[in-house]
Amino acid sequence: MADYMQVTTTTETREQAGQIARGVVERRLAACAQIIGPITSTYWWKGRVETSDEWMVVMKTRAALLPQLQEAIRSLHTYEVPEIVAVPIAAGNPAYLQWLTEETSAGLS
Repeated sequence: MADYMQVTTTTETREQAGQIARGVVERRLAACAQIIGPITSTYWWKGRVETSDEWMVVMKTRAALLPQLQEAIRSLHTYEVPEIVAVPIAAGNPAYLQWLTEETSAGLS
């Protein structure tokens, strides 16, 4: 597994996205979280195709923190089944990755 991950989730409102972003960064589970939106999502939910406006939160973390980050997202999220998708970061600016490591070191405590 890669040492670093990019994790995304979506929320119903900008405020919810901000609460998740701030919550995971304050807990040192992500070095940064970016909010994108609004976006339009189309998806199956309870047997029907739904379309709604959402906000996306993109978080950067270390792979070792992924279980804790996922739990924090679930605890802060209002959705019954929140999207939590993690993809490995294959490469990046070494100085940025070092910063990411430093800013999330307390999350492993």
